[in-house]
Amino acid sequence: MPTTPAAIRIPTDLLPGDGRFGAGPSKVRDAQVSALAAAGRSPLGTSHRQEPVRALVRRIRTGLAELFALPEGYEVALGNGGSTAFWDVATFCLVRERAQHAAFGEFGAKFAKATSRAPFLAQSSVVEAPAGTVAHCHAEEGVDVYAWPHNETSTGAASPVERVPGSREAGTLTVVDGTSAAGGLALDVAQTDAYYFAPQKSFGSDGGLWLALLSPDAVARAAELEADRWVPEFLSLTTALTNSRQDQTLNTPAVATLLLMAEQLDWMLEQGGLEWTTARTAASAANLYGWAESRPWATPFVTDPAERSDVVGTIDLDEALPAGDVLAALRANGVVDTFAYRKLGRNQLRVAMFPAIDPDDVAAFTACVDFVVEQLG
Repeated sequence: MPTTPAAIRIPTDLLPGDGRFGAGPSKVRDAQVSALAAAGRSPLGTSHRQEPVRALVRRIRTGLAELFALPEGYEVALGNGGSTAFWDVATFCLVRERAQHAAFGEFGAKFAKATSRAPFLAQSSVVEAPAGTVAHCHAEEGVDVYAWPHNETSTGAASPVERVPGSREAGTLTVVDGTSAAGGLALDVAQTDAYYFAPQKSFGSDGGLWLALLSPDAVARAAELEADRWVPEFLSLTTALTNSRQDQTLNTPAVATLLLMAEQLDWMLEQGGLEWTTARTAASAANLYGWAESRPWATPFVTDPAERSDVVGTIDLDEALPAGDVLAALRANGVVDTFAYRKLGRNQLRVAMFPAIDPDDVAAFTACVDFVVEQLG
């Protein structure tokens, strides 16, 4: 046995073609990097108010509308800052008086904290469930926004995206965090009023940008609230929409981020769109969960198969098998970033299965773990 886990050498025929399985920032395809290098002096290094950069934004907005088959009247908006910034945007511009949140992991709970602490809103209603399970919003008097994450990146649990019965008729908005789900999980956008996400997961780009698919009701709510409520310009959804309609952002964006995302969107659409991407992530998930269920020392953290995510899989290891040792051996062989979410504190592997990740590489990952476990004895 090697003296340290990092001394283990996995046979090359077991290794994945690409050993990047990080849950965000995620794997960036070589073709995206080549396109970035080819951009040269334009659009890189040019004004975001001019056509080269505006053409990129237009390409993203058009690509997202096609990928998600946007219903009539829905719009694609984007703004500076990531999903964390959009929590504040929604707090200011979408919640009229009170929100209800389903919190079943780190990120759903953070949005709930944002609306609960807002001095101009009533205390939020929070429906909680333990990590590894899913909480669901339910009809409640006085609530004007229902909010939850489509995929909880911290735990690997995925929630259905369906409006609370009667909510649309009551004028209540449905606001869903799609940060790690968008592009990798099936979605009927008509079940939401604001489906928002950042580009560093399925879209293989960098952070610092939020994107949102907005219904006419969400647009109208923002206009209504911003007419009477002070909103910082940076957090104004109406301002973001005004700029988005002109294919630009309020402040200078990271142009490289735009280019990487545009390239990924083109690739997804060329392969077959959301039907293709979701079939690919489902194949990866079948490889990962099927493997874990067949090993005596591994267990899917999310016990209900219906709640297991196809884009972020979490696998608990037997306490006698320290995840840190497995991770050290994998990293020494170029298989990286499969550590558990830091605040979850479990003896666990967390594996991203976004569309850019080949299902065969997920199968190879499981073979690598088998080899490492055998070597660790």
